[in-house]
Amino acid sequence: MDTEEMQRQLQALTDRAEITDLMDRYLRSLDDGVFDEEWARTFHTEDVTAEMPIGTVHGRDALMAHVRRGMALFDRTVHLGTNTVIEVDGARATVRGAQLSTHVLADGSGDVFISAGHADTELVRTADGWRISAAALRVVWTQGTPPRLPDDFTPAPTA
Repeated sequence: MDTEEMQRQLQALTDRAEITDLMDRYLRSLDDGVFDEEWARTFHTEDVTAEMPIGTVHGRDALMAHVRRGMALFDRTVHLGTNTVIEVDGARATVRGAQLSTHVLADGSGDVFISAGHADTELVRTADGWRISAAALRVVWTQGTPPRLPDDFTPAPTA
């Protein structure tokens, strides 16, 4: 194996490790519950688009506000990601994985809501590392009591 091929393989392994770390830290961050500007910059591009069961938003600030509001519906959560398939093409990548999310409602009932589905994510390599540029969570099944969304709960304004 020549040096160029070895460097190519090393870059591919490094990219996969960095993307895996970013995705794992992202899911853990949902359970930590701190959705501030640092959180948004750590994981997302400024022009990110996110499709979630609670609506679609465009832009990092809109996403931050929407996630903050949506996650406030839960007292505690555990988000698990698995069966991840990563495809890297230069400075762009796609990730598809399964996601299982367990939520304890914040309404004081103690009710649990579980959702499972597929997360499709697009990433770009930036000067600060890999960042999510688009994400879509498609729920396949649920169990338990879903949260009651406030009447005025609509997607945040787009950026």
